[in-house]
Amino acid sequence: MAGSLDFARDDERLDLPSRQLARNSEMFFAFRYRAFIVGLVATITATLTAFGQTVRPEASSTPAASPSATPIFFADQTLADLKQLRQAALASDYAFKQVAHLANNIGPRLTGSVQAAKAVEYVADEMKALGCDVQLEKVMVPHWVRGVETAELTQFPGQAAGTTQKIVLCALGGSVSTPPEGINADTVCVRDFEELKSLPREKVNGKIVLFNHSFDKKIAAQGHGGEAYGQAVVYRSDGPVAAAKLGATACLIRSVGGADYRIPHTGQTNYEDGIPKIPAAAVTAEDADLIAYLAAQGETRMHLVLTPQTLPDVESANVIADIKGSEHPEQVVIVSGHLDSWDLGTGAIDDGAGVAVAMETAHLVRQLHLKPKRTIRVIAWMNEENGSRGSKQYAKDHASEFANHFAVNETDGGADHPIGLNLKAKPEVKKIFEPVAKILQEIGAGTLNLSEHIGADIEPMEKAGVPAFSPMQDSRFYFNYHHTPADTLDKIVPRELQENAAVVAVAAYAVANAEQSLPR
Repeated sequence: MAGSLDFARDDERLDLPSRQLARNSEMFFAFRYRAFIVGLVATITATLTAFGQTVRPEASSTPAASPSATPIFFADQTLADLKQLRQAALASDYAFKQVAHLANNIGPRLTGSVQAAKAVEYVADEMKALGCDVQLEKVMVPHWVRGVETAELTQFPGQAAGTTQKIVLCALGGSVSTPPEGINADTVCVRDFEELKSLPREKVNGKIVLFNHSFDKKIAAQGHGGEAYGQAVVYRSDGPVAAAKLGATACLIRSVGGADYRIPHTGQTNYEDGIPKIPAAAVTAEDADLIAYLAAQGETRMHLVLTPQTLPDVESANVIADIKGSEHPEQVVIVSGHLDSWDLGTGAIDDGAGVAVAMETAHLVRQLHLKPKRTIRVIAWMNEENGSRGSKQYAKDHASEFANHFAVNETDGGADHPIGLNLKAKPEVKKIFEPVAKILQEIGAGTLNLSEHIGADIEPMEKAGVPAFSPMQDSRFYFNYHHTPADTLDKIVPRELQENAAVVAVAAYAVANAEQSLPR
């Protein structure tokens, strides 16, 4: 560069021919300089490339990705198919017809019952009609049956001569029975476990304990029905053991739910080895308040009759229906709901709706002639309500295949409007699902939420690290009907069931056709 500057200064003192000669010389040296630099760069680049090619296999078997490179998870064609699925789900009445048949034609489907057996047969036949590969995987299930369940207050403050007060209740699942003639005992009313523990044993021994713990309607009304349920349901599961430890002769709980129409709410209770098993029942919210009101005034005595029975286990089955993957048939995406229900209602929202939505996924894929790369597996689980034998048996039979379970779904939250997807997965999966959420936002279901738990039946797979998903549903009203006689078909709004079907079908097909594996 210094020589070029010298040429420029000397140029002004030379005549025209000399100046021309100087310019030619300057251009010549500049050209030579640039040629030298270009050649030097080329030589260094070639050397580094050769060196890199030599050492790369030893440094890593996988080339380093460009920092700006983003893996493509959903191809344009897959996204177009997802939009088709969404629209087809909103136009289909298939899911509603399925839940209607389960709830109205077959009815309550408590495990061990003839209705539960009929439901297994029905779902299997429907899946075969769609061309799925169907298997019935054997499960031995408990067979508990409800008997007589009556109660009345026979002595209480201010009682009119010769009268009693009826108490509306239902036995809790798995409860033992009273003697045939029933139990006559005073009642003890407590708010929670802490208040019970504060009582001396003689205040509880030989009495009927009532846990009057309220379902929090305020947080349920804010869309947190699951949280409200979780806070109260512990008294249903653990109350009888806590009462029995202090010598109680029976245990009652305030029904776990938001209903205001004197409706009892059943569900499974638990016993512990070494602790006496005492009869257990749920009273309506109104009757819990009545007992608490009277017991606070003085001696309040009850006559309680419960005659449930636990019969020998019965053979049943999980229904497994596969649409085989076109490229990776060994990799499985599960869509599921549980086929059994409690016996008070007809199991429409819990969980006929979940089974119907899973069946609809298979129906839509067939209807649109789609070819998922991975196998889509519909499962109708047996015995979620009182033992989870179906999911435990599946985990035992298929644990060695969990590495190839690509993603799993369970829909078990009713059929109210979905606002998005709950995801039990690594945080980066939420980012991956954004294109899917954008498609679902067209029906107001574009929210993505990382959750700690998705479903009882898929819990073994969740624990194994398999990504899980479910519709995130409006939960404000679900627990008004859940496990009660009011769980009937009329509680399902067909349009909202279609929206749930759209969410599950779109999410399931998206992962079945993903270009990459989801992180675990």
